[in-house]
Amino acid sequence: MKRIVVIHGPNLNMLGKREPGVYGSETLSALNDQLHKIADHHHIALTCRQSNYEGQIIEWLHQADEEADGVILNPGAFTHYSYAIRDAAASIRTKIIEVHLSNIYRRESFRHTSVIAPVVSGQISGFGFASYRLALEAFIGEDVIE
Repeated sequence: MKRIVVIHGPNLNMLGKREPGVYGSETLSALNDQLHKIADHHHIALTCRQSNYEGQIIEWLHQADEEADGVILNPGAFTHYSYAIRDAAASIRTKIIEVHLSNIYRRESFRHTSVIAPVVSGQISGFGFASYRLALEAFIGEDVIE
C-alpha cells in the first residue's frame, strides 16, 4: 500500500478563519477529510499533520524518508525563508510536492520566492484545496518525476 504524508505548515490550522478572501472559508479538517476520501478510494495510507513549528516540520520530513512514498508539503510562510526546511527536503529520497492554496506569485513580492521549490519534485499553487488534491492525484498516478 502506498503511503503519503501531508504536512501543513504554520497558520494552516486557522483555515476558515484566517483571511477567507485569500484562503477560503473551509477548515483544515474539511481539507483533510477530502484528502482521506480520495486516498481511501485508491487504497492509499494517508497521514495528515500540521505544525506551526519549523523543527517539527523538519522532523516529519526526516521520518517521511523512512515511512512514506511521497510527501505533500505546504510550508506556509516558511516557503520563503526556511533554509532548514529546504535542507531537510533536499536530504531525503522521498518525493515531495510543494503546495499552496493561493497563487504565491500573484501576492506580495516577498512571497514570490520559494526556497523549497528547487529541491522538490514539483509545485502546485493557486487552486485552493484542489492544489492538494492535484498533488495527491500525481502520487496516485505515479506522475511525480525528479
